[in-house]
Amino acid sequence: MDNRNWKQYNQHLIKRGEFLINPKFLSSWNEELEQMNGGKIGQPYLYPRSEIEFLAVLHAKSFDYRALQGIIKSLSTNHKFQFPVISYTQICRRINGLEVSFGSVEENLVVAIDGSGEKVSNRGEWMRQKWKVRRGWVKVVIMGTIDGKVIDIRVGNEKLDERKAARGMIRNNHPKIKKVLMDGLHDVKDTFNLCEKHKIETAIKIRKNARTRSKGSPRRRKEVVKYQKLGHDKWVKEVGYGFRWPASEGIFSGNKRIFGECVHATKKRNMYQEIRLKFWAYNLLKEIT
Repeated sequence: MDNRNWKQYNQHLIKRGEFLINPKFLSSWNEELEQMNGGKIGQPYLYPRSEIEFLAVLHAKSFDYRALQGIIKSLSTNHKFQFPVISYTQICRRINGLEVSFGSVEENLVVAIDGSGEKVSNRGEWMRQKWKVRRGWVKVVIMGTIDGKVIDIRVGNEKLDERKAARGMIRNNHPKIKKVLMDGLHDVKDTFNLCEKHKIETAIKIRKNARTRSKGSPRRRKEVVKYQKLGHDKWVKEVGYGFRWPASEGIFSGNKRIFGECVHATKKRNMYQEIRLKFWAYNLLKEIT
């Protein structure tokens, strides 16, 4: 039986529409350009950053660059003041050069780290099976909070080392982290030692064949003993391992459901940027819903 709050869910979907089609840049166009061009040497900016962010969100929603030019053209034609229409080539250049940030101003965060793959095209899986063609994947590793926001991200090819990526994100964000939740892939001494160094609590699933010998990581030995003493079910409840789902797998699930599970770019660097934009847009959406 589906017990969700349908009124709340309907409002959530309505707000999602408001978020996707919200040309607020029109009301701040002149002021923003004046600020962007203040002291600038050379050719001035013609299009405000907020316009590019508006288009970047739509691009994450699978609108191609020519369609985005058409949207801007329609807005310019029907709005109370005429503004220049950015071309699709400039849209492509500006979106792929757009710097987006993640992070959190909060402290004592409980976070989870997990990885997943993004298809390089809609046809990827069919081509693998039908023609035995290896299309490859783009690998994504995120650090997310238990309320479902991404605070750090790593994007690379299939060879991206998820363990090293996780440790890199821990190093970058350790002052804000209280506890980190990770699956059994991260049951390695380097990760435990790093968390011990920064006084971060760990809820890392221990491998079934784990031994209680220290072997260079007293912190891992302590966690292994605790896991084996409590048993899996009790350990999950005591350390709050269940919060890993909304902080990692829930983010991947929600992001793919809203923005799709494949990329449309063909150049590698643009693929990586497209994926970052998807998670950046997902964060913005979470803030208003």
